[in-house]
Amino acid sequence: MPTHIFKKSSFALLFIVLSISSRAQNTGVSFTSSDKNLERAFAWAKDMAMHYKGDSTDPAGPWYEAALPSRYAFCMRDVSHQCIGAEILGLSRENCNMFGLFAKNISASKDWCSYWEINKWGKAAPEDYRNDREFWYNLPANFDVLYASWRLYLWTGDKRYINDAAFVNFQQKTVKNYIDRWVLAADSLLTRPIHPNKDIPLNEKDAFSTCRGLPSYSEGIPNLKTGIDLVAGLYRGLLTYSDILACKGMKKEAAYYAAKAETYRSHIENDWWDARAGQYNTLYGDNGKFAKDPSETFLVWFDALQDTARLKKTVAHMTANYANIENTSYYPYLFYKNGRWNEARKCILYLSDPATPRREYPEVSFSVIEGIVHGLMGVTPDARSGTISTVFRVNGPGSAVIKHLRVLNSAIDLSHLNKQRSVLSNHGKRAIKWKAMFYGNYRKAYANSVLYQVKNETDEMGNKASYVIIVVKPGMTVNVRME
Repeated sequence: MPTHIFKKSSFALLFIVLSISSRAQNTGVSFTSSDKNLERAFAWAKDMAMHYKGDSTDPAGPWYEAALPSRYAFCMRDVSHQCIGAEILGLSRENCNMFGLFAKNISASKDWCSYWEINKWGKAAPEDYRNDREFWYNLPANFDVLYASWRLYLWTGDKRYINDAAFVNFQQKTVKNYIDRWVLAADSLLTRPIHPNKDIPLNEKDAFSTCRGLPSYSEGIPNLKTGIDLVAGLYRGLLTYSDILACKGMKKEAAYYAAKAETYRSHIENDWWDARAGQYNTLYGDNGKFAKDPSETFLVWFDALQDTARLKKTVAHMTANYANIENTSYYPYLFYKNGRWNEARKCILYLSDPATPRREYPEVSFSVIEGIVHGLMGVTPDARSGTISTVFRVNGPGSAVIKHLRVLNSAIDLSHLNKQRSVLSNHGKRAIKWKAMFYGNYRKAYANSVLYQVKNETDEMGNKASYVIIVVKPGMTVNVRME
């Protein structure tokens, strides 16, 4: 059976002895920094992740490992988490192919599930699948894949993720048929049956019977009715679909799904918050009782919290709980994004430490890559406006450089010389808009010595930031300094 996010594995991960390849480190994206520990972590993560790149001539097509390495496969949850790290490493063909396979394999006969895990032979992994009535499936997966495909569109500008017929069908079936079939309406989450689509009698000794539609990524929990990660996934999935519709100019339909998403977020705040503990409950059982486990991580992953005080408490609680390697691998980017920069760095060094158990799990290296580029360097593209935002998330002095980064169908170099000065070079064939952001309240900004008007904003954690937006033409380098 799977050994996923919160299940204690009954067997150890198959460790793979990997040779260090200088060739792999000297090609593609590169990272250097005044923080040599982070620089070494990036080099290790890049080399490790690229060893998990599959053979593009395999029957599945281009792919990378995103599951237990012994399976030569990729799982919906893992791929949804690894995909931005993969994109940074140049695995664009792999991402589009793998997500396309998940989208194409959604079906009515599986109650609008896809294949939870697909192997390099292009088949549903036999460890998780027997037939369309007997298979393993975690219900947050559809919403995770939907959200990931949207993030890939924002990062790359590749409209196949939102317009291709297979992706459109996956979106439509997920936000309606899937929710209806699995009794996931907002007002049904605490009353839904545990096994809404299973023939009776249930075979309690067969995991393909009891785990066909787990209402959480938390596994091995008997009589679980709903997990907070599923509720957060529903919220983010519906809001993502709203964003996709808005991107296509379908404003009325977008507003409908945004309002529907909000009903799930309201349930999170009204039903799941434990005021006495100052913490969210995460599990709801058939006995009518709430419980807690580390799946609060997905409240932050799916960006489902708007109450800043509760968000800060949730992130603070996460910093003290390294539950298992899969859950902990989400932390670097999430800590950077939510203002816990020292903890983000600490987690990256922990994940890349040779003494850390199961650091060879594929998810780990990909998450370190995303943590450094998307988190520390603050690279955040938005294909809707053709904008690349950057911000240096570091306490104290320091500098960092990322080179040969492909983003928005272009290629850039980015240098953060300090907390007040950054340089971006556009090596692509199209102009990009650079939102050069810096934490602090600055009055003046100079771009290549030309004075620009400074704009200000406040991030999700209440921190003040100043920025300018500069059009960077192909072949152009822009140096921005704040005063």
